[in-house]
Amino acid sequence: MANKNEPMDQRELETLQYYLKEYGQQAEIFAGQLDLMENGRMEALAAIEALESLATSKDGTVLLQIGGGASLKAKVQEPEKVLLNIGSDVIVEKTNTDAIEYLKDRITEMEASQKKVAEALNRLRGQMNEIAKRIESGYQQAMSSGHPSTEDQE
Repeated sequence: MANKNEPMDQRELETLQYYLKEYGQQAEIFAGQLDLMENGRMEALAAIEALESLATSKDGTVLLQIGGGASLKAKVQEPEKVLLNIGSDVIVEKTNTDAIEYLKDRITEMEASQKKVAEALNRLRGQMNEIAKRIESGYQQAMSSGHPSTEDQE
């Protein structure tokens, strides 16, 4: 690529536009990953809250959300036996307390992953801003020197 003082040629502009588009797609993927991780974190927090309230319930009655904003009062027969999906459709039985600790550990792991993805997304956005500035500079150079723009050549 040319240095910042030399005029940018058409091929370099096209390459920068390609990179900007690719980085934009990567940024969308990272943002989607962040959303999924945040949803998982919120689900785990809700599960912890439910398990803690179940542990303090005198008669084992809880509010069971069945979807669509509808809930039922349900009596949990074995409140100390919690079934956890630990991944790859593997289900293990844990006590209420152990299940809460497991979920808290998962939340910590998700938060660490979220931080790494957010940092990568910020770096990517920084690179995108630099590329956009270079593209803008290239267009301004082309306009000031009287070179045709990309639209004029197509």
